[in-house]
Amino acid sequence: MNDYSDLLVQDADGIRHITLNRPEARNAMRPETLAQLEAVFGECAGREDLRAIVLRGAGGHFCAGADLKGLMAGGLKPPSVGEADPVIAVNRAFGTLLRAAEAVPQVLVTVCEGAVLGGGFGLACVSDIALAHVDARFGMPETTRGLPPAQIAPFVVTRIGLTQARRLALTGAQFGGTDALRLGVVHELFADDAALTRVLQSTLDAIRRCAPRANALTKAIVLQVGQQDMDRVLDDAAAKFAACVRGTEAPEGIAAFMQKRPPAWAVPPERAD
Repeated sequence: MNDYSDLLVQDADGIRHITLNRPEARNAMRPETLAQLEAVFGECAGREDLRAIVLRGAGGHFCAGADLKGLMAGGLKPPSVGEADPVIAVNRAFGTLLRAAEAVPQVLVTVCEGAVLGGGFGLACVSDIALAHVDARFGMPETTRGLPPAQIAPFVVTRIGLTQARRLALTGAQFGGTDALRLGVVHELFADDAALTRVLQSTLDAIRRCAPRANALTKAIVLQVGQQDMDRVLDDAAAKFAACVRGTEAPEGIAAFMQKRPPAWAVPPERAD
């Protein structure tokens, strides 16, 4: 599957693989990239056959952030009275994309290599599981360019906390994979392609052992924390729990546990000999 000029998209064995495909620009994102990514994530909403989404970049880099050359080429003249501001629209579109990426019902796995900066850092921060090369470079360099990390910063705060987010945003500091693991941006490190293959396969195997609808509802529950009153969160969680009890996954999962066998919806790992 490849219907997008800035992306490579392929579905295989219940996994959607999305590759940012602008290696000549270290996969920096322009408005077309944002629209294409949002469309691809939107397609996943009703895809119960997809267990996970793996997002990575071509050419050894994940994403170097926004395409600033394109932004400046678009012109800086303020809009006329009554006209929409195109700069505001482009910037806000990235926040919309981050929310769409965060909310996909599948498990979103990011593979962070090379530049993981600005918007790339934001995408890593909204993923469910992030894997990073030890030599990847993370950060929010926007303030060193005279810009605020406007749409990214709130998601970074959610990921690593206000204290660390303030330090990173207000210094433009860049850091490697080991510090990204320490800060909680990523979950596992790899040092080469062979190690990436192993850790990614292990991650996908673990996801396939979980019931897909239960995973989707679990994401919906945890993403409400801090966004709604806790009693509302717990009431909604109880309703989701009841729906699972009366659904098809839980009876099969509990029966399989009692009978010491894999449930029907668990996909056995496929490892090379």
